[in-house]
Amino acid sequence: MGYLTLFAAFFRIGLFGFGGGLAMLPMIYQSVQQFGFMSVTEFSDLLALSQVTPGPIAVNAATYVGLRFLGLSGAASATIGVVLPEFLIMLIVCRFLDRFRSNPLVEGAFTGIRPVTIGLILAAILYVAEGVLVNGPVISAQLFTAGVEYYNLIPILIAVCAVILMTVLKVKPIRVMLLMAAAGAVLGGTGLI
Repeated sequence: MGYLTLFAAFFRIGLFGFGGGLAMLPMIYQSVQQFGFMSVTEFSDLLALSQVTPGPIAVNAATYVGLRFLGLSGAASATIGVVLPEFLIMLIVCRFLDRFRSNPLVEGAFTGIRPVTIGLILAAILYVAEGVLVNGPVISAQLFTAGVEYYNLIPILIAVCAVILMTVLKVKPIRVMLLMAAAGAVLGGTGLI
């Protein structure tokens, strides 16, 4: 795989990744799987790293993939690939949006894109959940009679606690992330996850 292939893959993601970084994650996941870049577990690590570093998640993910496989030049190639189409599209959209905003076709297109964005974000959640929750090493519950797959209960509990802290108790996301990272470090240090 060369720089041009990496650039083209991320250019396509940037071109069709409506809905922002989280909505782009399924496309990034499919690309890394198609080219054999990384496993599901490595992808979930990429997602965690992209979330905790400053900047847009898609740019962080592209930079990580490029750096991992082609070094600094690969990071630049993937990052430019994912950013360039978004930049060009925004230039065009900003130029013409005010003129066409009241057009029923444009309104309809935006109405159609919004639910797709939610679907893409949910798909990203499912991709990441597979890498994080399935086949956990220690504390697990057998959910299938064939006994093939196990769901690790600790990451599920951490996820549920994070949701409760943010939605019910209104704890700020950064505090939740730090608290859950500390919980993961403690539990990981004990070998439970």
